[in-house]
Amino acid sequence: AWTGEIHGRVVCDVCGDSAIGPEDHALEGAEVAVLCITKSGEVLNYQAFTNSRGVYTVAETMPESDRWDSCLARPISSYHEHCTRRGDAHSAVKFTYTRPSGYSHAIKPFLYKPVSVPAYC
Repeated sequence: AWTGEIHGRVVCDVCGDSAIGPEDHALEGAEVAVLCITKSGEVLNYQAFTNSRGVYTVAETMPESDRWDSCLARPISSYHEHCTRRGDAHSAVKFTYTRPSGYSHAIKPFLYKPVSVPAYC
């Protein structure tokens, strides 16, 4: 059997500067969708929520012949009361899954920003 894992973070970009800095914080409970196409052509749709550190994980064990070929990850929503606007222009990340069994593919953080940027920014 083959095991794959995809993980990433969702962060509140408090100043809306598209860079993660000391003022930014993890978003717990943010929803991320991951769509993968397997080597056999099957489409698998995953839904994940972030933990208290803003980290989400999608994992699957399947036959080697059915392993993930390419995937698309995209943020769905942030349930944080202040940080709900998508912070990055490219909100979806498409990638070819080439990791061997038992390894993990890390995705760059997805950013959300507040509706109004704080004065200290």
